[in-house]
Amino acid sequence: MSIVLECEAPPLRKDESGAIRIGNSRVLLELVIRAFQDGASPESIVQRYTSLSLSEVYTTIGYYLRHQQEIDSYLNHREQLAESVRQKLSTVQTDLSLIRSRLLAQKES
Repeated sequence: MSIVLECEAPPLRKDESGAIRIGNSRVLLELVIRAFQDGASPESIVQRYTSLSLSEVYTTIGYYLRHQQEIDSYLNHREQLAESVRQKLSTVQTDLSLIRSRLLAQKES
């Protein structure tokens, strides 16, 4: 019996915003990798993100382990983008605690 070995591409794709998603799902690469880094097993990651298959998660983790430097660089870039968005939002949004305290004061009166 012979087995045919095939090269398979990782189930990763870039969306229109440049974010990397897994398979045909909307699950971001950083969610799976951070869960893995936090000690989650591939099985528990699939339970958390039910649109992923176990095969996709294992393949994604394997790809990460073989390309750790590049993926870590991507993850750091994504964190910087998220921090930039948080800072922009904090300058635009008012302090919600003030609104909350006014609503509570109105409710009590």
